[in-house]
Amino acid sequence: MSVGARLPPAPFLYPIVDAGLVGIDRVAAVVSSLVSAGARLVQVRAKGVGDRALCQAASAAVSAAHAGGALLIVNDRPDVARIAGADGVHVGQEDLAPEDVRRLLPPAALVGISSHDVAQAVAAGATGADYVAIGPVFATSTKERPDPVVGLSIVREVRARVKVPVVAIGGITAANARDVVAAGADGLAVVSHLLRDANPGEAFRRMESLIGPSR
Repeated sequence: MSVGARLPPAPFLYPIVDAGLVGIDRVAAVVSSLVSAGARLVQVRAKGVGDRALCQAASAAVSAAHAGGALLIVNDRPDVARIAGADGVHVGQEDLAPEDVRRLLPPAALVGISSHDVAQAVAAGATGADYVAIGPVFATSTKERPDPVVGLSIVREVRARVKVPVVAIGGITAANARDVVAAGADGLAVVSHLLRDANPGEAFRRMESLIGPSR
């Protein structure tokens, strides 16, 4: 079985638990809520958090995810992912290249990479990454300096040109999730729509029910 085959079957929701929205001390609890609701792949993102606090939160999040049979991905930090026993790392265009990330992680680790246009996505797909994220698909408020919106047409083009699974990210909500799946996205990375809900787990269940059965 290839490493990429460990991703959930498409279409799948991919919650990103951002410590900036929930607080670093609540990361593991939110991960547990999402996994209990059915999430099989969760990412933890914590910008500007000290290394010790990040390692502690990531380790607790890994334990919460694994207790429910889910995978936990750490954003940006392969060193923290290895220390915490996470299942992989998601990197951006300015972070370590996927092939360098793999040198720091166990062979079975998942590696995802962000892209913001077709050229970046195609290049990312050729690096050996397990999935390529494309976005922001819609306007988003979860980043201070978001990249330009790419829209659904770019999702379609990326899906047609990239061989690995494609994850759409940016401004995805219950109102547009079906359109994103119809554009060909294998995964839908969701941040604020879930985390700003009083019950992220229930929000996950409602949203998952909208995107239809696995393809």
